[in-house]
Amino acid sequence: MSAPHDLPGREEIEAALRGHQADYAELRLETGESTRLIYRGRELEDIGKASSQGGCARALVRGAWGFISFNDLRDLRDKVALAARQASLVGREESRLAPIPAAVDDVPARVVQDPAGVPLAEKKRLLDEYNEIIWATPKVQTSNITYSEGRRQVVFASSGGSYIQQGRLDLSARIAVVARDGSEVQQAGVSIGSHGDYSFIQGLHQEVKGLAQRAVDMLAAPHLTGGEHTLICDPVLAGVFVHEAFGHLSESDFVYENQQMKEIMVLGRRFGGKHLNIVDGAALPNLRGSYKYDDEGTPAQKTYLIREGILVGRLHSRETAAKMGEKPTGNARAINYHFPPIVRMTNTIIEPGEAKLEDMLAGVKDGVYAKNWYGGMTSMEMFTFSAGEAYRIRNGKIAELLRPVVLTGNVFTTMEHIDAIGNDLDVNEGGGCGKGMQMPLPVSNGSPHIRIRQCLIGGKAP
Repeated sequence: MSAPHDLPGREEIEAALRGHQADYAELRLETGESTRLIYRGRELEDIGKASSQGGCARALVRGAWGFISFNDLRDLRDKVALAARQASLVGREESRLAPIPAAVDDVPARVVQDPAGVPLAEKKRLLDEYNEIIWATPKVQTSNITYSEGRRQVVFASSGGSYIQQGRLDLSARIAVVARDGSEVQQAGVSIGSHGDYSFIQGLHQEVKGLAQRAVDMLAAPHLTGGEHTLICDPVLAGVFVHEAFGHLSESDFVYENQQMKEIMVLGRRFGGKHLNIVDGAALPNLRGSYKYDDEGTPAQKTYLIREGILVGRLHSRETAAKMGEKPTGNARAINYHFPPIVRMTNTIIEPGEAKLEDMLAGVKDGVYAKNWYGGMTSMEMFTFSAGEAYRIRNGKIAELLRPVVLTGNVFTTMEHIDAIGNDLDVNEGGGCGKGMQMPLPVSNGSPHIRIRQCLIGGKAP
């Protein structure tokens, strides 16, 4: 294997890890390039390119971690020694890491259509077209378009014998429109992304036109009366639900540090019907959360979190796996060399069932069909999410557009109320995940359509 440009060679890196007073040590070195274009309203506010280079050293001594990050890639041995000295100041217990096989590998970035072959002026021209479509729509007050691409080359080496080079090309975009009519204000937006394929941003003219018009249409849309309703979620909203409301609860650092969650997230406990299966894994191919090895050198896997309604697994780093007596799952991730890896989701999916959307709709006399998302928050097992679009279901048909609605409740009660899962799996690759000041981390989430009975939906007071 050849070393990436401007990074030290393998022999130098491995020599820097030998001979320290540490139970374990690792180095992660990287180079990166990024491009961004940001529109605020009618104007291009920011356009540019940036490059970065740096690394980090981490050492484990008597159960405690020392961590340093740096931009100067010289004197790597001294940097590992400093991390080990830091750890030795606080370490007081046995060091425990779940074992993994040493890996030596070179993993190139996945590239389908390379944005490097598209001039920056051409990218600007395309986004200008989208912005013109938005502003040709009456009653638009403001808009925002953000496009970004990032290319990274990372070398990971450990005292356990691993030496892994991985490349990555990640692309994302967000388009949002705000419409106004007097005191009424509404917004519509979409987040999209891709693992290595620039074509994701091309040919969106009709979608952008529809997005702007939907923001305007919501100005005159009626309110839903708040309360319990039968809800059908589209794959995007259902995917965000499983990521935000359940996925974070499956991150084992959150579980073993919290006694209340230990009592709730008990393996073998039933949380839904037999038709409910939830997985997470970077081994699912070609998605924004996909990779071959995590940032501890653990091979990517596909981990069942819920199988046939039963909690059967959770997400681990090597440390959390050892502390909980379970196997590592390849979910230790860091957004860049400034941070140590922590337990993070990758691609979180509700697996498809057998129901057809038309049959799910046919079983609803009066309900709500919700699509897309704006965001929300979770607190322990409680969640609140804003849907991007909402429509009334009347006699088994999707009817009039509604004002945006807010979904809220207890995640486990809500999961028990999922009574139908569609056969139309789709994956949302927009946005990014945040945790421990590390954001936006590339992830994907997906689902088929799902139907939830007795879902608490906020709207206008009755």
